[in-house]
Amino acid sequence: MLLAREQESEPFQKLGGQEMLKFTRRNAIAGLAALTAATSFSVVSSVADDRSSIKIGYAVSKSGGNATGAGITTIPNYELWVKDVNAAGGLELPDGSRLPLEVIEYDDRSQTEEVVRAIQRLGAKDKVDFILPPWGTGFNLAVAPLMDKFGYPHLAVTAVTDKAPEFAKRWNKSFWFLGGGVDYAEALSEVLSAAQEEGQINNKVAMISVADGFGIDLVNAARPALEDKGFDLAYDVTYPLGTSDFAAIVNDAKNSGADSFIAFSYPPGTFGVTKQAQVAGYNPKVFYTGVGGAFPVFKKISGGQQEGVMGIGGVQSDSKAIQAYFAHHTEEIGNPPDSWASAVTYSSLQMLQEAIRRVGLDRDAVAKELSTGEFDTIMGKVKLEDNQLRTLWWAGQWQGDNFSAIAPAGGTGTVAPVIPKPAWK
Repeated sequence: MLLAREQESEPFQKLGGQEMLKFTRRNAIAGLAALTAATSFSVVSSVADDRSSIKIGYAVSKSGGNATGAGITTIPNYELWVKDVNAAGGLELPDGSRLPLEVIEYDDRSQTEEVVRAIQRLGAKDKVDFILPPWGTGFNLAVAPLMDKFGYPHLAVTAVTDKAPEFAKRWNKSFWFLGGGVDYAEALSEVLSAAQEEGQINNKVAMISVADGFGIDLVNAARPALEDKGFDLAYDVTYPLGTSDFAAIVNDAKNSGADSFIAFSYPPGTFGVTKQAQVAGYNPKVFYTGVGGAFPVFKKISGGQQEGVMGIGGVQSDSKAIQAYFAHHTEEIGNPPDSWASAVTYSSLQMLQEAIRRVGLDRDAVAKELSTGEFDTIMGKVKLEDNQLRTLWWAGQWQGDNFSAIAPAGGTGTVAPVIPKPAWK
């Protein structure tokens, strides 16, 4: 039986608009300020003792600008995992006993200060056994110092950062599952370089990026990666968060002469630029988008014309385990998962579950097991390298009904990219 109760922290100020939060100095100050109020916590017993449940807490954006991403990638997988665990009788402990999960959740309202405050409350007041991460790079960076201070393993599943190796050393119970901007940029440049060598595209690229940590990391990595492959950046502009009119950007990209269009975008930009490209009749041979391109809703956004669109992420679409996960997610949640971070999110929870089965509820022991152990997941066998997941699919493409992995070339489960993309109808 699921012992769930949804709480709200102190009054929130509702955030409107479509902006995604960025990790700024202000965010860091918010996280560090909360540390001053943190107190020491005793280590949780590794056996069931007299407890009746295991408390799992999280703060995720159920409203505000981050709600679209969190509502597709994070929240459904948390709910699915809790349901699966409790349907099996609860989390298994080393002695073979099982305890059901009790969930305490907060809506961070897409505000950095609120996610920090909620994490502090989960640790200091609610005293949950484990805390699951928020959605997004900025929020994971904001709460990382606090998670470390309280001694919780931090599964930073939806954070893309080139500083993951540095952060894993600074906060040794933090785990980084989604790679960095360099990984995605270099993989994309390899795909384009192979196409250019085959004569499928010219050497010109039109590139846009959102002015936030995600877009900045990716575009800063993409510029040298593309130039090293001999590409000319015929168009390279950054647009501010909250941009809703992409007409001028699309027209300039269309007039650049580039066969390849790249958008390092968040969902509002991904959806907006796709619709505008269709309106303008902009048909580059390669059309690549950022976050949101792998979302199941992209089919509807593109009017059923997703075929050939490339983007960040991807899954091994011919994997029986992935197919079973997609079917199970769709049946239980009512919607399919995304084809990038959803499978990674559920896999991270499988790893946490197995680590607890092996070593119990001692958070230090769980963190050590996550760092050193090997785990069977829906993505196959997973073993972290220096607290980082490195066996990922870096680029994908809509081919039929699947957003299939196309990079790294020759990697497990990847398919050959199809170029050119069919023209919009």
